[in-house]
Amino acid sequence: MNHKVQNYKQSGSLKLPVRLLVWGGKLAVLCLTLYYLRQALLDSENQTAFSWVRWQQVWSTNGWAAALALVLLPLNWGVEALKWQYLSQKIEKLSFLKAYRAVLAGLTLGFVTPNRVGDYAGRILTLHQKNRVDAIGAILLGRLCQLFATVLVGSGALAYFFYSYYLPLATPVGISVALGLLLVNGWMLALLFSFHWAIAVLERIPLLKRWVHYFAVIGDYSPEELNRMILLSGLRYAVFMAQFIALLWAFGVNLTLDQYIWGVAGTFLLKSLVPSINALADIGMRELSAMHFFGLMGQEPMLVLGASLSLWALNIALPSVVGLLFVLPLKLTRTR
Repeated sequence: MNHKVQNYKQSGSLKLPVRLLVWGGKLAVLCLTLYYLRQALLDSENQTAFSWVRWQQVWSTNGWAAALALVLLPLNWGVEALKWQYLSQKIEKLSFLKAYRAVLAGLTLGFVTPNRVGDYAGRILTLHQKNRVDAIGAILLGRLCQLFATVLVGSGALAYFFYSYYLPLATPVGISVALGLLLVNGWMLALLFSFHWAIAVLERIPLLKRWVHYFAVIGDYSPEELNRMILLSGLRYAVFMAQFIALLWAFGVNLTLDQYIWGVAGTFLLKSLVPSINALADIGMRELSAMHFFGLMGQEPMLVLGASLSLWALNIALPSVVGLLFVLPLKLTRTR
């Protein structure tokens, strides 16, 4: 199906009250970002696990591992920017640098909104106005591909922990769990490669037809393009996992490679599946998940907490602060 990019005629200027609201919104984003960072750092448990003394110990013993996690930071978001650059080609040609700025702006707005919905606004507002409606579907597709990578590897983690610590595979419940995980992954993969059929069906339903144009661009991506997007999502997942493993090692969590992988994969899966109300709840879910899975493997909770908080500070908090530089210049109206 060949989706025609939407083209809506909209005003290129804003009245003064609207401009004041826009700048008020930007100021609110700035204040909320700084507030959530402050609250996260002032939490008593976080201070214990993430103190300056603890970081000095980390750098003196396993500084190379912490440095590796830091070096991988631009690569992590660089792969995400590459994904957005690739997805946006159906809508508007973006340079890699512009895509990177859009990703950081989206990260900042997502930092202060429930379930990271601000990520959509950050990326959309960097596009020309006539292309913004179509961007919703492209962003959704990118998130679904990333979710598929998370669910795929996370399913292996759930199987590892379930069969290692709860029930063996050779039981009715164990077999049911295995079949359930296979069905979930198969369903997600089938969904990704059948969007063009779904769009065609939805366009025939009167009650839904008016909403289809927001997502119709998803049907324009070929199977080859979807394969590339899934591979890029897998690459970003691997980089993110490498950062977490490096920080766990730096904080003194010593495990075998497969235990690292399954512990991190389980943490990422639960974090992705549970909706987040705000940035503080987002931190809490990741930390609780990490302490649960690594606790099953006999690891000290405070060491795991320190590594997990460091990952959050490195991959979310720091880029969100940098993204403020790209949020402030955003405009509601933008023409060529």
